[in-house]
Amino acid sequence: MEIPDHPLEVLWDVTYACPLRCTHCYSESGRRPARRLSGEDMLRAADAILALGTEGVCLAGGEPLLVPELFAVAERFTAAGVPVSLFTSGWTLDRASAEAAAGAFSAVSVSLDGATAAVHDRIRGRRGSFDRAVAALGLLAGAGNAAIGVDYVVMRSNAHQVEEFLTTVAPRFPGLGRVSFGAVVPEGLASRPGFAEHELLDDARVRLLGSPEYGRRLQELAPPGVRVTSTDNLALRMSPDLIAAGVCLPVLQIEPDGAVRAMAAYEGTVGNVLTDDPAELWRRAVARWHDPFVRETLAPVRTMREWAEATRAIDLRFGTEADRRRIARRPAFVPGG
Repeated sequence: MEIPDHPLEVLWDVTYACPLRCTHCYSESGRRPARRLSGEDMLRAADAILALGTEGVCLAGGEPLLVPELFAVAERFTAAGVPVSLFTSGWTLDRASAEAAAGAFSAVSVSLDGATAAVHDRIRGRRGSFDRAVAALGLLAGAGNAAIGVDYVVMRSNAHQVEEFLTTVAPRFPGLGRVSFGAVVPEGLASRPGFAEHELLDDARVRLLGSPEYGRRLQELAPPGVRVTSTDNLALRMSPDLIAAGVCLPVLQIEPDGAVRAMAAYEGTVGNVLTDDPAELWRRAVARWHDPFVRETLAPVRTMREWAEATRAIDLRFGTEADRRRIARRPAFVPGG
């Protein structure tokens, strides 16, 4: 694909506050300052995002439902005719917020990383998170017109429950419309050496998740009316060979304070939506994709472990001093912990 002159989608992590401690957390939420903007500045940031000409916005985190101004921000996008979706763990969702979310967003996705509480709760780092996510799906399913989905991050410790999820959990929710299975990406905490060794998928499993045949197999297992997608997530790698082949994501990721990441899976920003021209931010982001260091680091990557090593190199090169300090104090990954 030809690189467009604007991002087709914007992912905005509106806060790094989070009640969970996920082993694979891409943003290290809950372990760092929330960096949340004031309500007024969030609306300014929303206007700047609209000026990018994007065709869709995803609000995530951290846990976005911890942000009181979330629904006002969603309304700003909806009023401009831009679809806006929500990604949540479901931990804080109650009936009132479920009804508000189902009315404010075109789609709501709940994170569920297993077919049982034992598997999901270990990955999400907090007992009871499976039950709360399941309860959230139940509340959302009958709350409004938003499309309700599940995002399942596939890693070694939950890969064996992918098919079980479709046959035992998905049928519990008549209002469920989508289940998405995506290979865990070596980003953030998931790029740690210990995690890479014990939880990153082997390359055969990654190929399986990206194969149309497996996608059809999963679709056959799903309840009627539930659309299943399965992805290897390799487009997030942004290797030069993938970009040349048209495998890239024209997505702009924004951090809670409005800082704009050059590449969604890697540290390193190119400005801020509150202070910089939107078109210039996109130009800088695309320029980073072709930076000599990025190209030289990603060009030889072929395996998931090599991708994790490349992530660590890029993060240290383009991250801020605060980013490098945070990376240095990441907790060691304990298998089964």
